[in-house]
Amino acid sequence: MRLVLASGNAGKLRELRALLEGDGFTVHPQADFGVADVEETGLTFVENALLKARHAARVTGLPALADDSGLCVDALGGAPGLYSARYAGAHGDAAANIAKLLDALRDVPDAQRGAHFHAVIVLLRHAEDPQPVIAEGSWHGRILHAPRGADGFGYDPVFLDPGHDRSAAELDPALKNRISHRGRAMAALKQRLAHFGA
Repeated sequence: MRLVLASGNAGKLRELRALLEGDGFTVHPQADFGVADVEETGLTFVENALLKARHAARVTGLPALADDSGLCVDALGGAPGLYSARYAGAHGDAAANIAKLLDALRDVPDAQRGAHFHAVIVLLRHAEDPQPVIAEGSWHGRILHAPRGADGFGYDPVFLDPGHDRSAAELDPALKNRISHRGRAMAALKQRLAHFGA
């Protein structure tokens, strides 16, 4: 089955393609169809994922898969949260976002640097689908004092996975896909895909 991925984020596309590999899905980025990003006006990850999926499905006529995710830092009351990609102003400027985050946590000790990534993945059969398939996943860890690692994207270099004592950017991509927020959300989605064709 062909799906349009309602995102222009190359990192998300790479991860979602790997997570769906071998499951009978062919994932195409919305850019292949000339679909621009929709404005994310929702107040929750679920609302934004639905907005993105409906927009991509409406423009392409294909089933759409959308992800909305973010980093929620305990000491910052859950920020940057919904605004993770544009925390420092410009959308998708990972270096600036990380710099702003580390500055905000400059005097915060390790014990209070808890954080989690949260992801919502939505699958719509068509733009007016009244029963979207929705799955969520979280990945708990803490924020490092400086970036580590060269893989991943976004906040990965400063997010420490305590179980492996490595930043998300230091993890093997296959391992990251199994334990990450997006990986967990996709695993939950796959459990529900039996109903997708119904």
